[in-house]
Amino acid sequence: MDEDLLEMSYDELLNEITKLRTAIREHRDSRGHDLCWWQPSLWGTLPEPSDPLPEVPEWEQFMRGCMQYRASLDLQLPNSPRTNERYEE
Repeated sequence: MDEDLLEMSYDELLNEITKLRTAIREHRDSRGHDLCWWQPSLWGTLPEPSDPLPEVPEWEQFMRGCMQYRASLDLQLPNSPRTNERYEE
């Protein structure tokens, strides 16, 4: 799957690593409501073309997943700062 890496020069590999690290940092540094969004820009760093169309859960199942995700943050990051920032489009 990653055979293209074998054909890259040293400089091309460094550029690829830099691109990937930038995308990972952008995703890692998401905060607040940005944590909830679909991440095609991160997936776009892969060399294979893809435009995935996600299966979207019905609202009830979606909200259960959101609540479970948020509850997991309480367990995993109990001392993380909290915010009351409202979502603005």
